[in-house]
Amino acid sequence: MAASSKKVFEVFVSKIPWTVASKEMKEYFGQFGQIKKCLLPFDKETGFHRGFCWIGYSTDEGLQNALQKDPHIIEGSRIQVQRNRKAFLGRKATKEEDDS
Repeated sequence: MAASSKKVFEVFVSKIPWTVASKEMKEYFGQFGQIKKCLLPFDKETGFHRGFCWIGYSTDEGLQNALQKDPHIIEGSRIQVQRNRKAFLGRKATKEEDDS
């Protein structure tokens, strides 16, 4: 049985303005709780992120706090935030995605 500290409580965020990097996402969503991960996938051809990301909290409280706020506004744009229904099983985040 996995330890509870390994569990990640995730939200899926979409409609992110192209000017926002994962650093800003972490700063914004950090107000709701401790962030365990931020995955903002980039398009290798354009060099821009794809307009969506996953934010993982270390506690259910952080997740619930993020879900309760509505609307979420970043750089003047309303973004969509919803509970992530299934675990993200994609590739491991690259340094660029994790640290930008």
